[in-house]
Amino acid sequence: MTSRVARNIRLGIKTLLLHKLRSFLTVLGVVFGVGSVIAMLSVGEGASREALDQIRKLGSNNIMITAVKPTEDEAAANRVSMMSVYGLKYDDVDRISRTIPHVTRTVPAKLVRKNSFVGEKEIELRIVGTIPSWFRLVSREVLAGRIMTQRDLDSSAPVCVLTEHGARKLLATEATIGKNIRCGSDYFEVVGIVRSETAGGGIQTPDLEIDAYIPLDVARHRFGDVVIRNSSGSRERELVELHQVLVEVDDISNVETVAAALDTMLKRFHKKVDYRINVPLALLKQAEATKRTFNIVLGSIAGISLLVGGIGIMNIMLASVTERTREIGVRRAIGARRSQIVGQFLIETVVLSTVGGLIGITLGILTPTLITLFAGMPTVVTLWSLALSLGISMSIGIVFGLYPAMRAANLDPIEALRHE
Repeated sequence: MTSRVARNIRLGIKTLLLHKLRSFLTVLGVVFGVGSVIAMLSVGEGASREALDQIRKLGSNNIMITAVKPTEDEAAANRVSMMSVYGLKYDDVDRISRTIPHVTRTVPAKLVRKNSFVGEKEIELRIVGTIPSWFRLVSREVLAGRIMTQRDLDSSAPVCVLTEHGARKLLATEATIGKNIRCGSDYFEVVGIVRSETAGGGIQTPDLEIDAYIPLDVARHRFGDVVIRNSSGSRERELVELHQVLVEVDDISNVETVAAALDTMLKRFHKKVDYRINVPLALLKQAEATKRTFNIVLGSIAGISLLVGGIGIMNIMLASVTERTREIGVRRAIGARRSQIVGQFLIETVVLSTVGGLIGITLGILTPTLITLFAGMPTVVTLWSLALSLGISMSIGIVFGLYPAMRAANLDPIEALRHE
């Protein structure tokens, strides 16, 4: 049995090689179909993973509450010397810790933008006044020195932790740890550097690459709660106690319940909607659902190319049946069974589709690499996409080769022998 199949495969390859150009052009449809399926799925997978990675950086157990300026305050701020009062309060942090169940940690943050200097070098940094727990919820690799400690907070030490981006801009040619930088009119000692993270895919992360972290009490004492901005002859004043509060939940199953409780509590104590609650877990679920839909759509579009390739295989095999009618008649006359005729033609179509699938896989792996190299887009080639593409190409060979094979097997031997 095995030797018969091997003989039929050799015979099928030999028959296909008799018409090299025709076989090559037939294979091309499958090649481009398989290659496009893999390439399109890899682009979709790369974009989805990038978005999912950004969401996971927020922490699936975390909830981020951000101060938002109400629209009515924006209109009032256009009047001279008006003050906008909005955002999160220090009391909000205490209420969350005391009253909301399943909350294990709350991390407040005050944000102030200041031009910062080291010698002649200058960069605008976002000063983040926070507590040491920030680095537990927003975990970033420590590249040099250390992160903020409870001792820094208790002693109101004028220390700061820079991001990698800020350190490169200000301290590229300087001794890094222990160097003093001037933020506005205040000096801070650099005690550590953490890796910069850049948000992508429309995802807002708590940190920016221009951050400098200092103790919360120091930020409150040095910069206060009122920010004054002068522009176009008007003065805009804002009173914001806290700009962000990060909330850590004890278990992922309690995240959505805690988010609803936070919204209820904040609505009770905030007359205006001056906050926004971001739930990374909800974003993660939405992104995963979008990813599945995206892959189905891309796979369907690319699958049309495989369908066209299958039609090409059927077309060429029907032509082959017509050309080999007399051969089929001779084989039937000397005792070949219909199943053997069907098997012979199916083997030829499967050989065509399999060769096309293997070449298409090579093309499908190479194309995403070139996309990443020249366009800078993230791409991910998955094993399941390779297996799926090859399986579909072989299945197309069987499905689209079955009708020509059955037609060949059902030819009347006498009529076939008379065919010229």
